[in-house]
Amino acid sequence: MADTKKIVRVSEVTKNFDLGKIVVKVLKGIDLEIEEGKYISIMGPSGSGKSTLFNMIGGLDKPTSGKVFIDEVDIAQLDAYELAWLRCRKIGYIFQTFNLIPVMTALENITLPMTFAGVGSDEALDRGMALLEQVGLSGRHGHRPSELSGGQQQRVAVARALANTPSIILADEPTGNLDLTTGEDIISMLKELSVERGVTVISATHDYKMLNVSDQVVWIRDGRIDKVQQREELNIRTGKLETADT
Repeated sequence: MADTKKIVRVSEVTKNFDLGKIVVKVLKGIDLEIEEGKYISIMGPSGSGKSTLFNMIGGLDKPTSGKVFIDEVDIAQLDAYELAWLRCRKIGYIFQTFNLIPVMTALENITLPMTFAGVGSDEALDRGMALLEQVGLSGRHGHRPSELSGGQQQRVAVARALANTPSIILADEPTGNLDLTTGEDIISMLKELSVERGVTVISATHDYKMLNVSDQVVWIRDGRIDKVQQREELNIRTGKLETADT
């Protein structure tokens, strides 16, 4: 049986931040491989380095040392144009604060990345409406973010992340600003996308509900990977998480 394709590879990555005379070591030698089509949760306490690792994978920051490969491309070797091309077409982003453009409608927010990718207006509108229908908001295509609930805004953000049919979706605390029920809806939606479209979903999160749908959980502590667990290694009960080695 052939090996599953590794869509993301992180090799010996470190990240330091210079704060005057102080050097803060945030990542301390990260090695990680993520298989195509998997749902991955990166978990860890605040200050553990998970958001920094998340930004490295998304090409939003560069490591101090080490390499990050997206679909076997070393992103550190890309110039600004090439990196923008990769981020536009290979990666979709979902943010905790939604980051929708206030003066644009739901449909316009979704089609904007398509415009950047050179998609024609008619095709963009058709694809945008299809995505809105997929996330259950076809009747809200003309509404601006201020006219939508938090859950509806995050659904628009999910649709926008899918605009250019990316192979990877990066979700940064996607349920952080949502109530329990709405958060569970978003988690279920992301899992369905992962299964139905073969999209790799990588989520940086504190939300233990994510573990219910994760194929793999990467635990970060003090700038290092503490452990990587497969779904079957987790014993999840309501209100409590127990790992197989406890």
